[in-house]
Amino acid sequence: VICLCVSADADVLETVDALLPGLQPGSVIVDHSTVSMETARQAAEKVRAAGGEFLDAPVSGGVEGARAGTLAIMVGGDSETLEKARPALEAVGSRIAHMGEVGMGQATKAVNQVLCASINQAVCEALAFGRALGLDLDRAIDVISKGAAGNWFLEKRGPTMIRGVFEPGFKLALHHKDLLICREMAKRAGVNLPLSETTLEDYARLMAQGHGEEDISALYRLQKPATSGK
Repeated sequence: VICLCVSADADVLETVDALLPGLQPGSVIVDHSTVSMETARQAAEKVRAAGGEFLDAPVSGGVEGARAGTLAIMVGGDSETLEKARPALEAVGSRIAHMGEVGMGQATKAVNQVLCASINQAVCEALAFGRALGLDLDRAIDVISKGAAGNWFLEKRGPTMIRGVFEPGFKLALHHKDLLICREMAKRAGVNLPLSETTLEDYARLMAQGHGEEDISALYRLQKPATSGK
């Protein structure tokens, strides 16, 4: 089982091409990258033609999940191939979901990335609102995280956002790249993604200001946050 994780569609295909000459019959290539469904299917065709097997298996859970081995893994490909690769996946993930044929892992990750964009926007807006109301944002984040509006992003990124700390867990420029992929997938499906479009515009502004290597929570910069935690 060979696992790879790179940044762009072209990188996936280039890496697969480099692996093919040494691929043994029955070997499994697992791609954890976030790319398009079409790229996953192209890679799978190349691997199958060389006698191997392929899974698209993008992940979610941030740096924290990677370090703890608790990532969520969304898998596209043959179920028997997944069982062959499962021990390798279990080393990094605690939730492994078989989503269907090759490409469906990437489809699931695209939905995840659209949700991340929307949640990011909502958390930034809400925290800026709370700041304007004079709330102690640390206390607000703590109690809200325990209720119906609680979410991973608020709990993990809220405390750093309000202090103006944006060390990358997931780089803003990479999420921008992912949302461009989602845009193309949505066009093919005849779906509009208005919140994702807004996020693409906001990310473009931040990247132009030199913040592309920061965490996606740097979106809060556009809310002109105070850094005192209030």
